[in-house]
Amino acid sequence: MDTGLWAFAAVAAGMIVLPGADFAVVVRGALRSRTDGVATGVGIAAGLLVHTTLAVVGLAAVLVAEPRLFHALQVLGGGYLALLGVRSLRAAARPAAGPVPDGAGTAAAPDGRLRALRHGFLTNALNPKAPVLFLSLLPQFVPPGHAALPRTMLLGAIVVAMGLFWFPTVAVCADLLGRYLRRPGAARLIEGLCGAMLLGLGAVLLVESLTR
Repeated sequence: MDTGLWAFAAVAAGMIVLPGADFAVVVRGALRSRTDGVATGVGIAAGLLVHTTLAVVGLAAVLVAEPRLFHALQVLGGGYLALLGVRSLRAAARPAAGPVPDGAGTAAAPDGRLRALRHGFLTNALNPKAPVLFLSLLPQFVPPGHAALPRTMLLGAIVVAMGLFWFPTVAVCADLLGRYLRRPGAARLIEGLCGAMLLGLGAVLLVESLTR
């Protein structure tokens, strides 16, 4: 039994399910429709694929070693999260509309799916801490004597697979609770909480970038 692989899977699962910006944008998308939420989750998994691929091929080391590139990514990521947060807070501040009929949140227009996919991808891909995390984490689970490239590719695939399962599952669960979550008061509260979380995370990244 490959205990190292199981240990990595446990660590990766903890990283994936920990609520953060990714979780917030998925719930935010699922409030619009199940399809938007699932598309956002798939976009996040695509962002994870970018980060793990960079770590595998070693390009993430360039971001770590080159402060200006890391700083630029930090500003972009923080600014994007802050923008999503402001949009959510503005949506939460609008007057409540009438109740959304049951089942109304299960479909979305094609352009809405693409927008949700883009939001998920950019939220994850512009996270400046992810390259550092994966670059430092993956090598720890390469046993002595094992070829590094196949092993890190396997570890990266595990992370992406977990993200591809977890975030769409969160979207579906949020949609199943749509009868309660889409009530005007509840929807505005969740939109506001998601907005505050995204704005706070974005602000932290921007402050960190300015204090470096």
